[in-house]
Amino acid sequence: MKSTIDNSAYGEFPTPGEVRLVRLLPGPIERVWDYLTDSEKRARWICGGVVEPQAGGKVVFAMHHKNLAPGETPPAKYAHVQDPGVTFEGRVLRYEPPHVLSYTFGGHDSIVTFELTPQGKQVLLVLTHRTMSAEERDELCNYASGWHTHLAILLTVLEGAPLPGFWAMHAKHEAAYQKLRPAGELRTPA
Repeated sequence: MKSTIDNSAYGEFPTPGEVRLVRLLPGPIERVWDYLTDSEKRARWICGGVVEPQAGGKVVFAMHHKNLAPGETPPAKYAHVQDPGVTFEGRVLRYEPPHVLSYTFGGHDSIVTFELTPQGKQVLLVLTHRTMSAEERDELCNYASGWHTHLAILLTVLEGAPLPGFWAMHAKHEAAYQKLRPAGELRTPA
């Protein structure tokens, strides 16, 4: 049976303050789960840091994009993420291996949920990022483009392919998400 999932498709904004991306990844499911929870494997596609394996556990996001995009020059507003990098914490909300991982992201104003479902030898991944505050909603297109880019890197890592250029891809996707986002969701500046 041929998959109808387009791994390059843009995410959707199903409700205000929410973006959802769907990808079909090479399995098995336990392998994909490891790339969500194991620090060394997670660092290969998004960031290193701890994921304590229980609801209420700590998540440490150690983002050093110079490791994902060596030799690339990021846009000025993201230079600090490239080098020296940023580190922040969240809390695990759901830890149900190997199917559901949910945590706060960037404090408690965002929640990211990964849902994994086996599809034969592949794994359906549904990533939902919900923002809770108006300030976080202003960042939703950045989050959407970030997840889009990081999931593309995860796919290449799982396939054993060369890494794509990070910052050019991120900029392209951020511009596209700005156009895709429903009208009226951005706050008007004071």
